[in-house]
Amino acid sequence: MSEALNKRYDFVVFFDVQDGNPNGDPDAGNLPRVDPETGHGLVTDVSLKRKIRNYVSLKMEDTPPYSIFVKEKSILNRTIEQAYISLGIDLNETPADPEDGKKRNKVGQGQGKEIDRARQFMCQNFYDIRTFGAVLSTGPNAGQVRGPVQMTFARSIHPVVSLEHSITRMAVATEAESDNQGGGNRTVGRKFTIPYGLYRAHGFVSAPFANQTGFSENDLELLWESIMNMFEHDRSAARGLMSTRKLIIFEHSSKMGSISVQPLFDAVTAELKDQSKPARGYGDYVISINQDAIPSSVRVIER
Repeated sequence: MSEALNKRYDFVVFFDVQDGNPNGDPDAGNLPRVDPETGHGLVTDVSLKRKIRNYVSLKMEDTPPYSIFVKEKSILNRTIEQAYISLGIDLNETPADPEDGKKRNKVGQGQGKEIDRARQFMCQNFYDIRTFGAVLSTGPNAGQVRGPVQMTFARSIHPVVSLEHSITRMAVATEAESDNQGGGNRTVGRKFTIPYGLYRAHGFVSAPFANQTGFSENDLELLWESIMNMFEHDRSAARGLMSTRKLIIFEHSSKMGSISVQPLFDAVTAELKDQSKPARGYGDYVISINQDAIPSSVRVIER
């Protein structure tokens, strides 16, 4: 059995994109997300966690205790309902309380030991619930889980430029289209890309919350592996070439942590080697860690 987490962790992850759209904004015609005031590129935490979920699902074949709760086209309430069925709990009415013999509220509406049991069952069987947490009260009530692992939006180190490309094809879809246009207009859409961008995201792992959900040392190691490989099996023409470039982990010596997180993050910098020209590759940057700003109670792990 894997050991419970007894240390706090904070981490910085760098990833890049070349000739692709790392995270399209549906509110802006799927343009790459950017900060309108500074022009820096953005990638949401939801997008990054989706890629981590996908990697875990592929590697562990979506089987307990590494099943994935939030996945494409899954019916979440049905999954929660299955938890009650597996535990042998009546969804319509809880059994009588052994102390006074009275019936309690319906499990789907009330609070009680059955909800705690269902929540524990979900944490034990679903990796993403015990990692990121989840709201499990949208139907059959299994409460809410506050996950020990949290991530921020990723932001590009420098402003990015969004390019627009027309997409054409050699064939037409119908005879009418060919007759009406003489087969000459074969434009089918547009793509948006960023020539190059190096992005930085931050993450946090809380040992006390990990102990509540059952997130273990084995789960933590799988998290690091997933972050390093989250783009390897999530390829698409739209996203171009994306890769995790560096993962810097700060391991504290206690559950509550040895120091505030901000000095640790401030100790990590990414700078252009040549400020006179735009970056077009990871080799144009140098990432450094100011070891003098990190106390001896914090261990730095680089991957």
